[in-house]
Amino acid sequence: MSVNLARVNVLLVDDNRSMRALVKQILHAFGVKNIHECSSGLEAMEELKLFPADVVIADWVMEPLDGLHLVREIRTSPDSPNSYVPIIMLTGHTELRRVEEARDAGVTEFLAKPITAQAVYQRLIQIIDRPRPFLKTEKFTGPDRRRTEQDLPQGMRSRRKADAKNENASDGDGDNRLSQEDVDKIIDD
Repeated sequence: MSVNLARVNVLLVDDNRSMRALVKQILHAFGVKNIHECSSGLEAMEELKLFPADVVIADWVMEPLDGLHLVREIRTSPDSPNSYVPIIMLTGHTELRRVEEARDAGVTEFLAKPITAQAVYQRLIQIIDRPRPFLKTEKFTGPDRRRTEQDLPQGMRSRRKADAKNENASDGDGDNRLSQEDVDKIIDD
């Protein structure tokens, strides 16, 4: 399936210029033409007021406002210009506790470093072709984590808490790095 991404507005937030250049090159290869770049979460919050982003791709580790705090600001701040914008968290920190923390902050998709063009494309298509309903409650603001089997990309299956007993994604200490497949299962849990 080929999707025309030419009209998708992407806000790319990463303090590493090389990583921004790599992601930007991948996005351009898929036809994305309108990409705005920011090097911090604070800069991104200001840019969102001026730029109608359809998707935010944000690194986790940045100063002074990291990616997780950026997600929380976008989702819950009264000053947020678009609390519903899909957010892809881009990070090398794939420990179970971090993935769950990002998911619970309202991340739409999670992209583990090192990235591949295929993984970037899959996350974009997931957001466009299978958008999640958005929830806004007292305790949570973000995309609904529940997906049915038919909503998942080909080859992936849903995992609920009952299934977690049968799989060993972590030894329980929260410090083991997870594969992209394990991360996807947690985001969808």
